[in-house]
Amino acid sequence: MERVESASEATGPASGEEPIAVAPIVERSPADRFMRRLLGLSVDGPPTSIFAANNAFSQSIAISATRCLITYIAIPFVLPLLNLSSRIGPVVSLLLGFASAIAIVVATRRFFGADHKWRWGYATFGGVVLLWVIFQSGVDISHLVG
Repeated sequence: MERVESASEATGPASGEEPIAVAPIVERSPADRFMRRLLGLSVDGPPTSIFAANNAFSQSIAISATRCLITYIAIPFVLPLLNLSSRIGPVVSLLLGFASAIAIVVATRRFFGADHKWRWGYATFGGVVLLWVIFQSGVDISHLVG
């Protein structure tokens, strides 16, 4: 009968090789597990890079800020000065809202993927902004249709 070696016996200082790094098992709350499933992340996967989460957050805020500036400053004031059609504003706003929604979802995925300590705070903030973007998209669509 052949003896099977454990990972600690197979590698280590005695065999001259580096020990194998095993990802620690992360305990997650039922709410965290639900959000990870909702966001399409592995429920039991190891945490990802926290730097990627911070970068995604910065990009998401920049995209949302740009969307707000264009939607609430440029469109109402600049387009009438240029005598552009009132149909351009809602289309631009819809496109910016779509980009903003994608950035929010990507940032939320990165926060939960990294098990970031502010993941629930960002999810709340991003969720409120996402609801506003959805509401504003409905207003824009009603302007285009009506």
